[in-house]
Parts: sequence; structure tokens; C-alpha cells
Amino acid sequence: MSNAELAASYAALILADDGVDITADKLQTIIKAAKVEDVEPIWTTLFAKALDGKDVKDLLLNVGSGGGAAAAPAAGGAAAADAPAEEAKEEKAEEKEESDDDMGFGLFD
Repeated sequence: MSNAELAASYAALILADDGVDITADKLQTIIKAAKVEDVEPIWTTLFAKALDGKDVKDLLLNVGSGGGAAAAPAAGGAAAADAPAEEAKEEKAEEKEESDDDMGFGLFD
């Protein structure tokens, strides 16, 4: 990650922490106050557009979640939901074994 990206990221985090809207002008102001010289305005514009309407604090809290997950079923539903999945795996394994027999030779022939 370049210095420009890091500076824009940190500036966005500072603005989010203060509860201020993230705009390209505000990002650029913070970066200049930090005396980071090699940041082109395109970086602040990209970061501002990417974070427009997003809650940065919420993004940070859900970093490891991997996206929207389905709601967990009730305790009784979990066991019932697992049973068909296990049966499907067993059926697939049996199909693979049968496909070897269809070829007319076995492992020890």
C-alpha cells in the first residue's frame, strides 16, 4: 500500500471517529495538516466516493464476518437441516464408486 493510500485511509478513519462526513476536501485537509506531501487528489476523491453513505465504524466491526450470512435456524431445525446434507454427501460418494465399476476394470484387475 502506498503512502497516499495509507494517508487517505487514516484520514478517513479520523473523520469517521469524529462522526464527520467523509468528503474529498476534508480528507485532503487532514492529509495536508499531517504534512504528507505526495497524495494526489484522485486518492481522496476515490476514498470519499467509496465510503459515501457507509458507516466506517460498522465496516471495521464486521471485518471478519465475511458478508451477509443467513440467520441461524432454531435448535431443532439445525439437526434436521444437517441430515439431508449428510445424506447428499454419502450419495455422491456412492456414485463415484459406481462410476469406476462402469469402466469394466477395478483397482486390482
